Amino acid sequence: MTSRRLRFLRSDTVRHSRLGKNRKKLQKWRRPRGRHSKIRRKRFGYPCAPSLGYAGPRVDTGRISGLLPRLVHNLRELDALSKTNIAIIARVGVKKKIALLKYAQEHGIKVANAGNKENAS
Repeated sequence: MTSRRLRFLRSDTVRHSRLGKNRKKLQKWRRPRGRHSKIRRKRFGYPCAPSLGYAGPRVDTGRISGLLPRLVHNLRELDALSKTNIAIIARVGVKKKIALLKYAQEHGIKVANAGNKENAS
């Protein structure tokens, strides 16, 4: 069961570029602390703040695209993965990373940090 993911935005992100106006990377959640803050008071018509009711299903926590992530250092570990896993390549050299990506592509194993989209398969 997948639910629609809410985007919790810091207050005034639509007003100031330093807080994220037209800059997605800077749009991070910060708890509103102001005395008159409408978001802190959870007023109707203002962006919602994260709270307990917005958590996703417990079985889906820690998953990437519905698959369980596994850290992979070598070909033996990559070969041991099942269809319910997604590989995350550890910090290895360029040669080994290329070999791991090629093996994953040949065997239909998904890689989370493949870099570009054609390697992600």
